Amino acid sequence: MQQQQQLRCCSSDCAFSDALFFSRRAVESIVDDEVTKCFSAQELENWNLLTRSNCRFRHISLRLTVLWGLGLLLRYCLLLPLRVALAVSGVPLLLVLTPLVSCLPDGALHSGLSEKVHIVCYGVFVRALTAIITYHHQENKPRDGGICVANHTTPIDIIILANDGCYSLVGQVHGGLMGLLQRALVKASSHIWFERSEAKDRHLVAKRLGDHVADKNKPPILIFPEGTCINNTSVMMFKKGSFEVGCSVYPVAIKYDPRFGDAFWNSSKCGIISYLLWTMSSWAIVCSVWYLPPMKREDGESAVDFSNRVKSAIAAQGGLVDLVW
Repeated sequence: MQQQQQLRCCSSDCAFSDALFFSRRAVESIVDDEVTKCFSAQELENWNLLTRSNCRFRHISLRLTVLWGLGLLLRYCLLLPLRVALAVSGVPLLLVLTPLVSCLPDGALHSGLSEKVHIVCYGVFVRALTAIITYHHQENKPRDGGICVANHTTPIDIIILANDGCYSLVGQVHGGLMGLLQRALVKASSHIWFERSEAKDRHLVAKRLGDHVADKNKPPILIFPEGTCINNTSVMMFKKGSFEVGCSVYPVAIKYDPRFGDAFWNSSKCGIISYLLWTMSSWAIVCSVWYLPPMKREDGESAVDFSNRVKSAIAAQGGLVDLVW
């Protein structure tokens, strides 16, 4: 600031370096703003001996280098192969069991078996990630006919929540591995997949959500209103479409412990397969899940105000920064 004041107090003679000074300060402000930070890996106060952490910490001392090397061998030579083998076994299990359930007629047996299959398969995936999950206030778990909304850090959020109950998922149609899993899941349960062109039609999305929640025999819908992954430090603006349906909303706060593994997925830097391998090579995925009491839209309250109220409740419970962006 002193340099800036000195430049302002200078005479009318202006050098090219003066413009560069203000340009550099402007760029620094843009790069260091609170929104941009949400799309990069969370900074840690202490190094957790993971290769994903700051690399310059590896060789501070010989003892630290030896510990890092032993941890590297343990994670990549023992834990990673076991986790990959467990995950690979879970995918065929899902692909085989869901078509079998789809052969049953609609009814209590179909719904019960579908829920069991989903919970068993998601349980296998949770163990493949070595996920240590603590669920709080389970009396507030989403019920049939409602919408469950949660903050979004990673695709693993779905596995974390579905390990404790059956949900219907909403999302765009994907290709590759995720598309294969989507086609398998929809055979045994009622999920809502949109083509990209359909997802832009807000009225069509609202109608399909309304039709789903009107059927009390279907599982609650799981939605991540942020629409993108945030680095587990903040909650960004919720899209209002999920709050226009007119049913009970069940907020859920998810908070990961970055000391044991960074769960944030930066989709612009790595694909889903690379991300999963990266995650399974960490020490563990440790997180806490809070089920908040259901919330309803008040008389005269707009969908935007309702979404902001739900977002604030999730941020307060998870210890996250409530951003307006």
